[in-house]
Amino acid sequence: MASLVADFWRIAGESPDRPAVRSGQQVLTYGELRKHVAHRAGHLLDVGVREGDRAVLVAPSVPEFVVDYYALQAVGAVVITVNVMSTVPEIGYVLEDSGTSLVLAWHECADAARSAAATADIPFFVIEPFEDAGESSKAVRSPVDRDENAVAVILYTSGTTGRPKGAALTVANINSCVPSFRTVLALGPDERWATALPLFHVFGQGVVMNTSLSTGASLTLQHPFSPGAFMDLLRDERITIACGVPTMWNAMLQAAGDHRPADFAELRLASSGGASMPGELIRAFQHRFGCCILEGYGLTESTGAATYRGPDDPVGTVGKAVPGMMVEVRDPDGRPVATGDVGEVFVKGPGVMKGYWNRPEATAAELVDGWLRTGDLGSLDEEGMLRIVDRAKDLIIRGGYNVYPREVEEVLYAHPDIVEVAVVGVPDDHYGEEIAAVITPRPGATIRSDELRDWAKDRLSAYKVPRIVHCVEELPKGATGKILKRAIDRDVLRIRSMVE
Repeated sequence: MASLVADFWRIAGESPDRPAVRSGQQVLTYGELRKHVAHRAGHLLDVGVREGDRAVLVAPSVPEFVVDYYALQAVGAVVITVNVMSTVPEIGYVLEDSGTSLVLAWHECADAARSAAATADIPFFVIEPFEDAGESSKAVRSPVDRDENAVAVILYTSGTTGRPKGAALTVANINSCVPSFRTVLALGPDERWATALPLFHVFGQGVVMNTSLSTGASLTLQHPFSPGAFMDLLRDERITIACGVPTMWNAMLQAAGDHRPADFAELRLASSGGASMPGELIRAFQHRFGCCILEGYGLTESTGAATYRGPDDPVGTVGKAVPGMMVEVRDPDGRPVATGDVGEVFVKGPGVMKGYWNRPEATAAELVDGWLRTGDLGSLDEEGMLRIVDRAKDLIIRGGYNVYPREVEEVLYAHPDIVEVAVVGVPDDHYGEEIAAVITPRPGATIRSDELRDWAKDRLSAYKVPRIVHCVEELPKGATGKILKRAIDRDVLRIRSMVE
């Protein structure tokens, strides 16, 4: 059977009493989860949802998200998960672009979705906290058997280079994560996963939720993320695999308090994705918590998976290609570069999307003979380890020299008074671009621009040292906690450059 629900459905039949999803004091066994999914799927059929219909789901990381997501998959619908902070125009655009026929939204964040659905004259349903599903004559007996190349999910990209595009991921795309991560993480059915990631994002949804529940493991959800509460959760529930993004691990480091490695004796790995993690943070986390952070690399268009760094792989790389995937680094003419040279990263394999929904030209531009252009700059070493240098669009060219912001950030993260930093390029009349470091200092710390530059000069070539230093209480972040460089006001930085 080709379905995102097939493995979970089978496990529920074989081991109905196994814990599946936890949230706070709530625990759903596999049997209970399947009962809820079957009941909800029957309701969806009653209101006219059929195989291939597109349905928008707006919900945070709560058990009801899991139920509605799998219920939609069980009837063969195409699920479009949307950020819970999306506005009416943003949701309206998705509804129109995707041809959605149904909108479902969690009761606490339903207003924008309700308004957008009303404007588009599309049926809308509020998702309320559920109680015991009980027995229902409407419950489906088994999920729809789908073609593995059928679109299962459409995830809209951030739209940094224009209007958002919907990455169409197939049943096979999403299911490919399961065997890949079963291998690279040495997964067993007794794993206890935990995450505070948004499930509407590809990492939380495709990698974490689907992999954990397709292997018989338990998945504990936290919403919203709280570093102290998350550490308590890891300790109290004896979590074995925790998943997050760099800003989450950094927040845990800052809030560690009295927590010691012994509190996390069961935690065998922390999986990080969504953005590159500075090596300084990886080493500090391992020292503080006694747990290795393993980085993965992927895009929405590759179902969140392309490479993964194992515990014995060098920090600073994002590892080798996961099973089934291939990685190449190419020059601007599309030719593979020499080992160690920097070029654009291309990936190919079962996780690569079918294409952009109703965007044949955009698909043709990004998919070349099955290879996905990532827009990331990187290099491969002799062992096939991928090192991400930076996003191509984030490259700073200062006075004719290429400056990779990530390299500068790696150095600045080693400064004892810096909690977070983002390095960006600012237009400059003389050099073309100037380097700016936007910093969140440690509480109580004062960072002087001249002192920081002197400190950086001992660790960076002169042309890489940030001339502009700007301190803020908090850097702008997206729903996953990823730092959003595009939201940094370059005009403010340019004005600051005139006085420094």
